[in-house]
Amino acid sequence: MAAQLNTLLRAACEHVCPVPPVAGAASAIRRRVAAVLADWEVCPAIVEDSLLVVSELATNAIIHARPPAELRLSWAGGDGDGVLRVEVTDSGPARPPGQPLDGIDPDEHGRGEAIVHALATRHGIRVHPGGVTRWAEVAAV
Repeated sequence: MAAQLNTLLRAACEHVCPVPPVAGAASAIRRRVAAVLADWEVCPAIVEDSLLVVSELATNAIIHARPPAELRLSWAGGDGDGVLRVEVTDSGPARPPGQPLDGIDPDEHGRGEAIVHALATRHGIRVHPGGVTRWAEVAAV
């Protein structure tokens, strides 16, 4: 019975945490996610790509969106392989489209979406009342 319960717990896990709109939040979230994925025994290949995806989606919410924002991880798998879904939900854009980001060098930003697209097996954006959810799924290939 305990072995079956352990298998079920490992097969479907979820973790939710806030994405605070402050400097350094993305790196703190990345460390937290690394610890969660280690607890879930997610395979290293998925972990490495997932940490980059988490960083990019969290940074996007911090820089471009209105707070509050929230990160949700969902792990469906077992024995290390499976699919990790990363979602960051924010309260929508902080500025109108096309408005420049004051104090941010455009050469240092704007590649996050391409990174997520390259690493994720599936990805998307869902606009809903009260906000926007950007999501990506990372799986072992």
